Amino acid sequence: MNTYDFTGRVAVVTGGAQGIGGAVATLLAANGAHVAMWDLDRALAESHAATIGNAAAFDVDVASWNSVQSAYKDTVRTFDKVDILVNSAGIAGMNATVLDYPVEEFAKICAINLNGTFHVNKVVVGAMKAQNYGRIVNIASVAGKEGNPNASAYSASKAGVIGFTKSLGKELADHNISVNCVTPAAARTRIFDQMSEEHIGYMLAKIPRGRFLEVEEAARMIAWLVSEENSFTTGATFDLSGGRATY
Repeated sequence: MNTYDFTGRVAVVTGGAQGIGGAVATLLAANGAHVAMWDLDRALAESHAATIGNAAAFDVDVASWNSVQSAYKDTVRTFDKVDILVNSAGIAGMNATVLDYPVEEFAKICAINLNGTFHVNKVVVGAMKAQNYGRIVNIASVAGKEGNPNASAYSASKAGVIGFTKSLGKELADHNISVNCVTPAAARTRIFDQMSEEHIGYMLAKIPRGRFLEVEEAARMIAWLVSEENSFTTGATFDLSGGRATY
């Protein structure tokens, strides 16, 4: 049963090959959207696009402004426009204390998670303003609200995504464009491969629901946020933490 009608809409989903982004791409395509999956793993993205239909894969490094600009041009050539952006690309990075955290690793995580968010939002907002329509959701994290120990780079970058989203939401509030973010608790995706078992156990112990988030649960919330029905809410942060978040 279709929840929303995205017929005629074009959605860019970064990190769309798998994880939360993959679930979002699947749900949007099932409800009529054309989906452009921007992902570093081109082969996996192409496989997922073939599976869900109404989709195309584009090789994108969100940390590179030139790569993002190129992907946007290719997407518009393929689908004519962009109505929806779901920015799910991101990495967790290593687990270490601030004292032991490599400077280069910290910069890399911020380049992808925070600078990448800036790049992909920046590239779509001009055309969204011109067409007076757009829906943007940036994937932050509960770590951006609360801060996880031994994950300072990830926590800081996701806190930045929240602040960035609130700022852009205000800038575009006088247009028919909504800009929101979600703050998921951990979900069992490939991002777990970057984390220690100790850190994974810490995150699970913090979730009152007593389980990890399912990516389909995240996709259902995001689908409403990028639908026409979300005509008023903007600059907001939506909790997906299973009861962990305290604000």
